[in-house]
Amino acid sequence: MKNTVFTNTILKEVDFSEANLMQAVFKNCDLTRTVFDRSVLDKADFSTSFNFDINPERNRMKKAIFSSEGLIGLLSKYDLVVKD
Repeated sequence: MKNTVFTNTILKEVDFSEANLMQAVFKNCDLTRTVFDRSVLDKADFSTSFNFDINPERNRMKKAIFSSEGLIGLLSKYDLVVKD
């Protein structure tokens, strides 16, 4: 699934375990309960997507793109409180 572009898509509960999503673009996608586990996410663009929960320790993510608002989706496993 390298270079796949998902645009304005609801990808709720999709399982991308072990998927190669290198350079994929998730443009304005709802990723509620979507699973990324042992996935290749190098250079993938999540900058306009929302409701994702991605564990950086369980996925390869070199140069992946996120907005500052979306960083919470990378930190959820740590059970942190982030204030605006």
